[in-house]
Amino acid sequence: MTNDPLERQPPSASLSLVPDCQNRSSAALGTALAFALGAVALWATNALVGKTLLALYPVSQVQFLQFCGAALVFALIRLFPSPLVGEGGSARSAETDEGCSSGVRHWHSLEHPSSDFATPGHLLPQGEKGTSALAYLVGFLGLVGTMVLQYIGFASMPVIEANLVAYTWPLMMAAAVILLGRPRRPLLLGLVAALGFVGVALVISGGRAETWFEGGSFVGYLAAFGSALCMAFYSLAVGRLAVSPERLLLPSALIGVALTFAWCLHDGLVRPSGAHLLLGLYLGAGPMGLGYYFWSRAAKLDHGGRIAVVAYLTPIASTFLLTLSGESLSMTAIAGAVLVIGSCLAVGIEGTEIRHNVQNSR
Repeated sequence: MTNDPLERQPPSASLSLVPDCQNRSSAALGTALAFALGAVALWATNALVGKTLLALYPVSQVQFLQFCGAALVFALIRLFPSPLVGEGGSARSAETDEGCSSGVRHWHSLEHPSSDFATPGHLLPQGEKGTSALAYLVGFLGLVGTMVLQYIGFASMPVIEANLVAYTWPLMMAAAVILLGRPRRPLLLGLVAALGFVGVALVISGGRAETWFEGGSFVGYLAAFGSALCMAFYSLAVGRLAVSPERLLLPSALIGVALTFAWCLHDGLVRPSGAHLLLGLYLGAGPMGLGYYFWSRAAKLDHGGRIAVVAYLTPIASTFLLTLSGESLSMTAIAGAVLVIGSCLAVGIEGTEIRHNVQNSR
């Protein structure tokens, strides 16, 4: 006996499931894109609001307020999940979508035994799916690691530069998916990715030939890059886990509250004004809380990694808002920013085309 739903049905029934599964996949992709765009809209405001608060308060206190707001949102989502889950978000629907996706992969493997799906889900071993320790590690690195390192970068260097370095994570994410998905033009993709990281170097140097990191500390640039690594890992891993985003992120947010509170006690607390308190809580409820929740839902619904392209709108939108607030880049750093954003788009579009062609060939 087997648990595979397709093996329990005659071939004609198996064939009839494929169009239905494809229709479900298209609907899930539309929902995933909606969630991803919502996340990007919230993330775009993160650097601007963070810059405003960091000018007046220690980074530890800004982070404490942010994690408090995020923990509150994740707790509310756990208590009242229905209004925010949407199509494909319930546990039953998620299980059905996963079963449908597994069934389609199984049918394709029968028709094309040598073929393999190039999906982010294959980045983690099958045996680790649903492991609690792995799930909470993913949540901790994705939420606490990403945000704490990002804000250390914001506090240690020009925010507009830290923001660009931290948002190289879509490039890392797409490059990893493409490399593990056996691209047709690896040399071309490698060159495009290399140009992106040349852009990062130009942003960091700012056109200063003699002294790097003059605009900020080495620790700040390292922290911003580490933030990108954490977020790339989270985006690739969260869609593979059986744990729902709200169950995964709430414990991580509570750990963040405890850690940043201890950090505040070490640095000293400054009493915030009412408006600044609301801004700090917004950072947690909006960019961190709902932003992460929306992105996690999108990652779980998108089995082909196509939402990665949407993430590239974040550095464009956030850099635009920072520029309106008075932040500026040197001409060399602007050229670097163009390379970073352009390479992200090129790698993401190429990855989408590869996955589209692979699926059409089935």
